[in-house]
Amino acid sequence: MKPRDLPDKMLDPRDDGAAGVAPAPRRCRAIWLSDIHLGTAGCKAEYLLDFLKHHDCETLYLVGDIVDGWQLRKGWYWPRAHNDVVQKLLRKARKGTRVVFVPGNHDEFARQFVGLAFGDIEVVDEAIHLTADGRRFWVVHGDHFDAVIQRARWLAFVGDSLYTLTLALNHWFNRLRSRMGLCYWSLSQYLKHRVKNAVSFISDFEGALADEARRRGFDGVVCGHIHKAEIRDIGGVLYCNDGDWVESLSALVETPEGELQLVFWGEMGGGARPAQERGHRPLATRQTGEEVRWT
Repeated sequence: MKPRDLPDKMLDPRDDGAAGVAPAPRRCRAIWLSDIHLGTAGCKAEYLLDFLKHHDCETLYLVGDIVDGWQLRKGWYWPRAHNDVVQKLLRKARKGTRVVFVPGNHDEFARQFVGLAFGDIEVVDEAIHLTADGRRFWVVHGDHFDAVIQRARWLAFVGDSLYTLTLALNHWFNRLRSRMGLCYWSLSQYLKHRVKNAVSFISDFEGALADEARRRGFDGVVCGHIHKAEIRDIGGVLYCNDGDWVESLSALVETPEGELQLVFWGEMGGGARPAQERGHRPLATRQTGEEVRWT
């Protein structure tokens, strides 16, 4: 069932109109992005640039792991598209979008700059967001609620190396799918969520964040960290995870009316390529846990 406040058909970037003018970006009240992992080969920077081109907002939250300091310490990797993402974010800030950066564990170096601003981007340890309908949301990366990060940091580094290998396999797997005319599909995410211990860890992580948000008196929490986009009620608290830009290619958005939705920018027909190469629109938007598909 389609939500009433959304259009019957998403705009197709190919539909430029008689005057050749591109359609206006979708206007959101707020957007949350996390786990972009700039500086890694797994980062889908081109997809993110396309998403940012088609979305504007009053407030943009960068919810941690925007730059992957762990991988950059091992070896420098910074293609032009990654620099373009940084420039795009800075440009949005200069043009009036409030951009708030909440560092995560992979860009924890930025935590020493909490309270400062860089190029009009605020750096904070955590944030509070008030939706248009009056709900209070706690915005935090979430790594402080990861038992592995807090108690066995060495294991987190080992896991990160294995994860990087899986993402490399994912890259070649999706190149093959693209040649076959199939859309992007995350092999790495599928393997991760097929593992029983990973599923158990995710459940514990989500519950711990919801419990802390409830204890602090919030109506909900927005986080990242585990690369699993989700909107669901946990004991009366709305748990929202905005996903990532290496696997799910997703963002959390707030509509002008205060409704929270997940947008999956990689779920596009015609192969695993950025939208600007094909002019396709996203095929799925998830609203409060319910999937909405467009024709």
